[in-house]
Amino acid sequence: MLDTDFAREDLFAMIGRLLEIDKHYARKENVVFPYMEKHGITAPPKVMWGVDDEIRNDLKGLLRFSQKWTKEELVTNVIAATKKVLDMISKEENILFPMILDTFSEAEWATIFAQSKEFETSWVVNPPAYLPQLVIEDKEESIIQSGSVLLSAGALTYEETNAIFNTVPFDMTFVGADDKVKFFTQGKERVFSRPLSVIGREVKNCHPPQSVHIVEKIVEDLRSGKKDHEDFWINFKGMFVHIRYYAVRNEKGEYLGTLEVTQDIAPIRALDGEKRLMDE
Repeated sequence: MLDTDFAREDLFAMIGRLLEIDKHYARKENVVFPYMEKHGITAPPKVMWGVDDEIRNDLKGLLRFSQKWTKEELVTNVIAATKKVLDMISKEENILFPMILDTFSEAEWATIFAQSKEFETSWVVNPPAYLPQLVIEDKEESIIQSGSVLLSAGALTYEETNAIFNTVPFDMTFVGADDKVKFFTQGKERVFSRPLSVIGREVKNCHPPQSVHIVEKIVEDLRSGKKDHEDFWINFKGMFVHIRYYAVRNEKGEYLGTLEVTQDIAPIRALDGEKRLMDE
């Protein structure tokens, strides 16, 4: 039982520390779940992701309202939130990990370890390497193509094309007409993490369960021609992020997929006056 005389400030700091479990959940949802889906295990990830979000919201609520609650209310809510955290740990240890240990191949585990570097770890500073040399699945190896790609206004080599996509100052993710992720850029300053495991993943499985209906509505509006783009903007980790979804169509107007373009526009919003010449 939590001591009701415990200093609120200390408890506040401990809750903030516990909220680092969000990093663990993000790795699990974005790196482990895609491989479960590839093996036809789809229901457990959806349920678990929903509970993960409940835990996130409960912990954030503790930080938001802990100064307003009475000690009794604080105790009740802290106990409820930490119980959910412990229950999830139990489900992971007794259900999730035994299930995937019997399912994933060594190559898949090696790939998961490699892609996990896209995400921070919870409390662990230097996680040990899984294998001395990582084995990446053939289907996820880079295919270096020779020659050039003929475009509507010029031609580019594979190297040039890849470099251009990874140089533009915004993130781009393309979802094909089959609603599966086909491509994303890998620039130096990315807003959202994108592990290679999302390639081939259904776009609805790349989002929390409670927002899936929004994603599906956006894609359907773009597919049907009702809209050509949809815009959103949010405050995220000190950035003002502009997110735009475009319908991608061929010359005949046929829907090829959806392109998501994400950019931190805070520096652009802060511009003032003019700059016509280069700085000395």
